[in-house]
Amino acid sequence: MQTLVVGAGPAGLTAAYEIARNGERSVVAERDPVVGGIARTLSFRGYRFDIGGHRFFTKVPEVQAIWEELLGEDFLVRPRLSRIYYNGHFFDYPLRPLNALAGLGPVEAVRVMASYLRAFVSRPGTDQNLEEWVSRRFGRRLYEIFFKTYTEKVWGMPCTEIDASWAAQRIKNLDLGKAVLRALFPAKADGEVITSLVEEFYYPRRGPGMMWEHAVDWLAARGTKTLLETDVVRLEHRDGAIHHATLRRTDGSQERIPVNHVISSMPLGQLIEALDPAPPVAVLQAAASLRYRDFLTVGLVVDQPDLFPDNWIYIHSSDVHVGRMQNFKNWSPEMVPDLSKTFLGLEYFVQEGDELWETSDDELVALGARECQTLGLVDPADVEDGAVVRMPKAYPVYDGSFKDAVATIREHLRGIRNVESVGRNGQHRYNNQDHSMMTGVYAARNLFGADYDVWDVNVEESYHEEHRDTAGAVHSAKPDPVS
Repeated sequence: MQTLVVGAGPAGLTAAYEIARNGERSVVAERDPVVGGIARTLSFRGYRFDIGGHRFFTKVPEVQAIWEELLGEDFLVRPRLSRIYYNGHFFDYPLRPLNALAGLGPVEAVRVMASYLRAFVSRPGTDQNLEEWVSRRFGRRLYEIFFKTYTEKVWGMPCTEIDASWAAQRIKNLDLGKAVLRALFPAKADGEVITSLVEEFYYPRRGPGMMWEHAVDWLAARGTKTLLETDVVRLEHRDGAIHHATLRRTDGSQERIPVNHVISSMPLGQLIEALDPAPPVAVLQAAASLRYRDFLTVGLVVDQPDLFPDNWIYIHSSDVHVGRMQNFKNWSPEMVPDLSKTFLGLEYFVQEGDELWETSDDELVALGARECQTLGLVDPADVEDGAVVRMPKAYPVYDGSFKDAVATIREHLRGIRNVESVGRNGQHRYNNQDHSMMTGVYAARNLFGADYDVWDVNVEESYHEEHRDTAGAVHSAKPDPVS
């Protein structure tokens, strides 16, 4: 069996892992020089970047077992602390009533709760966009304070233009009333855990990329090669199946290989563009219409040992461009080579080619230092150095047309029996890491006679292990509510 796995991120490498567990080999093609996709780890002078921030938390036993097998003692348990910066105050997340009251003030707190109660009693209805979805569940005022500014930073468009399904997928299980009750009475009898509210998580000792670097080594020991800087540019199909793939390396050389199966985690539109013969015009147009949000991280080396205790802070302020700030040392001490220093990651949500994307690294480092000063977190005089990482196609955009486009593409792919699309970009779906991994597991198991629907991950209300058939099949997932 010659299976081609496209992409060496969590979904692709997990698919290759599951194939190897079944005694077969595959070949993994990755266009970048590093593995892990957006879950990679990069280094600057020994200071390590986590691109996007990756908590390793799951309720899926299969995923947890893979993580622990790959990392063993290098898989650390870390405390979670994250806060929201709004209107000059820091709000604990999960919500803590006294902290929220002190930050909002009694008048604003009453407005928030009154708005929430109005929304609660009039909840039935149809949501056309993210603004309506959030406002009807949390109240208009809480939406304006804690959702609107940050969300519009992330996506670069008004919340009224973001499809409601993004909120339904990402924050469907979070309830303001439950969050306040949990803060007051944390020991709930039913033991319910909301994914975003966990107070501890697992984390690789040297960043998330360590997980996927170990996965490559594990695969190599079992005969599966991972080809870096290798793009899949052509997938030849006939009679409803792909038979050959053309690989192109960065030096321009190409190789045509026979394949029996393809598991693809490359962007869904690129998969369509690689098909030969080409799909109908309507399918190509659907592929071209899919949009992505890019981002860049500005890493700052700060000559201070302890700036703030958070793993990350969400910046709900229009006074600065930065959307989220990570303190890498608080994820793992081994993310920094000198514990007398702090390494911050300032995340800017951009479009490839826009003004910030094209700004020089030096100017972005200077901007980051100024914005840290504006937020009252860092004295620019303490910033010793910095670096910039740009990440294209980081987040699939849920605009008004994406559902129809994905449906058109899926219908076309049903006519090609030996290709499966997995992962965040492979399905144009804002999956968490464990969701993406399970799509890879499904696709691999299908090669050995199973009949899983890889598109059925992360679509229902129940979590994976809460909705199983007699064979233990996984059918759905619950998401992390905050980007």
